[in-house]
Amino acid sequence: MDISDILKKVKNNDLSLDEAEKQLRIINFELLSDIAKVDVHRAKRVGIPEAIIADCKTSEDVVSIARVHLKNEGRAIITRACEDNYNSLVSLANETNSRIRWEKRARIVIIGESIARTDGRIGVISAGTADIPVAEEAKVIAEEMGCSVTAIYDVGVAGIHRLFPELAKLARAGVDAVVVAAGREGTLPSIVSGLVDVPVIGVPVSTGYGAGGKGDAALLSMLQSCSVLAVVNIDAGFVAGAFAARIANLAAKNRK
Repeated sequence: MDISDILKKVKNNDLSLDEAEKQLRIINFELLSDIAKVDVHRAKRVGIPEAIIADCKTSEDVVSIARVHLKNEGRAIITRACEDNYNSLVSLANETNSRIRWEKRARIVIIGESIARTDGRIGVISAGTADIPVAEEAKVIAEEMGCSVTAIYDVGVAGIHRLFPELAKLARAGVDAVVVAAGREGTLPSIVSGLVDVPVIGVPVSTGYGAGGKGDAALLSMLQSCSVLAVVNIDAGFVAGAFAARIANLAAKNRK
């Protein structure tokens, strides 16, 4: 069913406005030449913004897709961005008179409007300093979905005594969900999920080397957790941050 069919059904009173809106959200995208079908209604449809992953794209393609998002949504989020991507996107921001935010450790660029705060609250924890870039990706995405984020870094199991005082920060912040990024053997998310009373999302990180390196051991360790834990793919900070933000934003709605 295309847009014309939906509008005809509304005109003939065969379809309610609410149902028409739902169907329009499902089919709405913008064709960009022969390279992309840009999903300009994803945030409205599912509550998670579409991100442009810069890996395997030219800077010109990244800018072209970002321009479509800016036009339709007033904002573009670019992940796995490098310096060349950022420099090209600065030109787009200047051209459109838009703010630009460059989160270098997270490798994320955001151009355009800030989103309203939702009162969703999440915690983000990294096991080691090497895990911070993935944790930062989760943090920035959760912030771009309206959440406030309490970050705790470098509290891994090699010195687990560092963790316990820091957990009090999460309790004081009243977090609704926690993301834990850990490489090597990936034990920390299981420990955290056994200590807090909110959902925990584990992110295996591709740190470590030798047998089980590149995140393999961390992924399997988290999947075998004896505490209740949700697990995303290796280095999937975006997914973890978005999932935690969905939980937190639903919790925020229930607080109102």
